[in-house]
Order: sequence, then C-alpha cells, then structure tokens
Amino acid sequence: MNEQFLQDVKAGLSASPKSLSSQYFYDQQGDVLFQKIMDMEEYYLTDCEFEILSTYKDELLDQFTSSCDGFHLIEFGAGDAYKTKILISFFLSRKVQFEYNPIDISENAVQKLVQDLRREYPELKLLPVNKEYFSAVEEISHHDTCKKVILFLGSNIGNFSMDGAEDFFTRLGSELESGDQALIGFDLMKDPETILMAYNDSAGITAEFNLNLLRRINREFEADFDPGAFYHRPEYNSDTGAAKSFLVSRKDQKVEIGAIPMKVSFNEAESIFMEISQKYKTGDVHRFAENAGFRVKKDYFDKRKYFLNSLWEKK
Repeated sequence: MNEQFLQDVKAGLSASPKSLSSQYFYDQQGDVLFQKIMDMEEYYLTDCEFEILSTYKDELLDQFTSSCDGFHLIEFGAGDAYKTKILISFFLSRKVQFEYNPIDISENAVQKLVQDLRREYPELKLLPVNKEYFSAVEEISHHDTCKKVILFLGSNIGNFSMDGAEDFFTRLGSELESGDQALIGFDLMKDPETILMAYNDSAGITAEFNLNLLRRINREFEADFDPGAFYHRPEYNSDTGAAKSFLVSRKDQKVEIGAIPMKVSFNEAESIFMEISQKYKTGDVHRFAENAGFRVKKDYFDKRKYFLNSLWEKK
C-alpha cells in the first residue's frame, strides 16, 4: 500500500475545500488515458511542443554541446518520451555522447518506457530513475559527466501555483552547477476558449482521466466512490492564467474509505479541487529564470506562439 498516497487522500478529503493531488492521476489506467488526451485535437500542447523540438533540434544540440561533448539528458516526468524521441533519434544519428535519464514517479510509466527505448534504440545509453525529481538529480550528480541538461516538457510546471513554481525553480537552481542547462515547457496565455477546450474535450477523455483517480482510490484503499455521482468541471481565469479542474458532487452523499478508515460527506454541488494548469506570460518565464540563478539562453516558440520552450543556463 502506498502510505504517502493514503495520507494525502486523508488530508485532502478532510480539508475545506476538499482536494486530491494530481500526482496520483498516473496509475496504469491513468497513463493510458493521458496518452489519449495527448492525441486529442483539442489538446494543442503536444503538437506545439512537437513542432518546436522538430524545428530546433539542430540548434538545441549545438546549445547542449556548447561547453563539452558529453552530457546527461535528464527528463523530469518522462512519460512515454513521445516528444523527447525527436531529440534522442537526432542525437544518436549525430553520434553525440550522452546518457538519457528518464525520471518519473509512475513506476509503470518508467518500466514501459525503458522496454520501449531498449527495443527502439539498442545503442542508447540509458539509466532510468524512479524517484522524486531532486533526489534523482542528486544521484545522477555523483556520476562523472561534463554537464547536466534537464528537460521539463509538456507544461508540467503548470501543475504548480505561481509561488510553487518559483520554489521549484529555486530548488532546481540549487541542485545544478554553473553551465548546466534546463529546457522547460510553458503553456502561454491565449484565447480562453482554446484553453478551456483543451481541458473539456468533446469525447470526455479529460473527465475520465479525473474520475479515474476516484476509481484508483476505490481499488487501492477499499473506498466506495461512485464516479457517476460526480462530474468534471474545468475553469479558466484569464487574468491570473490559472486553469483549474474540479470534480463536483451531483447530490448529497457519503463515501467510505476503509483503509483509513473514514467517511467523507459531500453536499450537492460540493467540489473536489483536482488540478491546476497554469498559463504564463513570457515575462513570468524570464523572472523565474533570473530569480533562480539562471540566464535565459533562448526562447523557442511554435508558429502560433501558443507554447514556449525556454532554454536556461545556470550562472
């Protein structure tokens, strides 16, 4: 039993307002659903970042090897490495000396990725790490290497509040050495309808992704959530850039979680906060970098300027 998950469920559902942590979306079924989300027409983020990496892979290679020939390519939240394979394939074709270190809290995702990569790229130097991000960076830092290049793609940073992102980057800066680099994805502020559609797709896949967390709690903690008694509600604040997702109770109800044990009461229309997906201005990105001890080497945009991959270097 995942004790940390259990304690987080207990704390989140005892709070007012109630919440559940989005880090627990990614069990085996959650991984499958998220892959479907990335394939959705409404979910523009994947296509935008794919375009950026495809367009600028040569320049990124020049940047990554600017101070030395070899490096660790360390990816936070690697998932299935769909977009990262653009870089891996290109770097291998150029005989670049690098080791790929995928890091993910989902053990299932790491195992599947390693099998896939070893089959597709038998020549790839690969060392996966199934740990929390900064613990993994510390472990990799003990290896002999010229430099570390961090990939944090797909607007994963958007799952933090603005203050949380500031803290995250400060911690990242403290873990890296001068000359180390980070390529970070940021979803930019844009037409609110475009953003809302990305989190409220017509096929209902995003809703199922959120509701799957209730099913996971049922499976792992002897709970009796009825997912059909909740519905998915996204919202977007165009002033703050905060896109949030909630599950809302359709009725007055009680849910029992046997493994804790506890009973949770819901009023009709009461919500569970599930996730934030923060959107940014370019100025926010540059402020994050400066405050955390980085210099911005270059900003890379897709053709619609929906998305930004910003390359930073530790001072």
